[in-house]
Amino acid sequence: MKQDELALRRAIIDKCRWMNAQGLNQGTSGNISVRHEDRMLITPTSIPYHEMEPEMIASMPFEGEYGSWQGSRKPSVEWRFHFDILKARPDAGAVVHTHATWCTVLAIAHKPIPAVHYMIAAFGGPDIPCAPYARYGTPELSRHAVEALDGRNGCLLANHGMITVGSDLDKAMWLAVELETLARQYYHSLLIGGPKLLPDEEIAGVVEGFRGYGLKDR
Repeated sequence: MKQDELALRRAIIDKCRWMNAQGLNQGTSGNISVRHEDRMLITPTSIPYHEMEPEMIASMPFEGEYGSWQGSRKPSVEWRFHFDILKARPDAGAVVHTHATWCTVLAIAHKPIPAVHYMIAAFGGPDIPCAPYARYGTPELSRHAVEALDGRNGCLLANHGMITVGSDLDKAMWLAVELETLARQYYHSLLIGGPKLLPDEEIAGVVEGFRGYGLKDR
């Protein structure tokens, strides 16, 4: 295994452990994928993060048999939407999926997040969509996720959790933190009479301004 791939595998494990330590996820429910050359590297299924080793990360080629993989462990049961998102989004270098509490609360209520704060512009538009419900690991869930992420870098999954997409792993995880923050803020604003939303044209201006703001692409 080349050093650059080994470093990516270690980074995936480090981010998995970090997101659980930060409360962005619980147990082994979340998963992370990264684009590497002509394939996807993704966390394995049912392995506690503290036990995960680099060789356990599954490798899935973008070309050839759909769903084929290499490695000592099977890929996450959610490999399908990771794979389909990376195929549909050539700008994406990494995908983060978690069951973050506040995002999941809104997802349970099927509530997209509107323009409650200008930081929503980091996701590419004036809202964070909530994809319709479909059972985990299914083609239907993957299709819903890809559609919800059209023009967006994050979405909620109804009765499930959230997804963020970034140009690299650091950007995808940064967006996961921002999305959970927005979800928490939106939830609490609903308790005190509801938010006053920012107009679309304001968010469009912030989207443009954000091209030079926030965590920079490497």
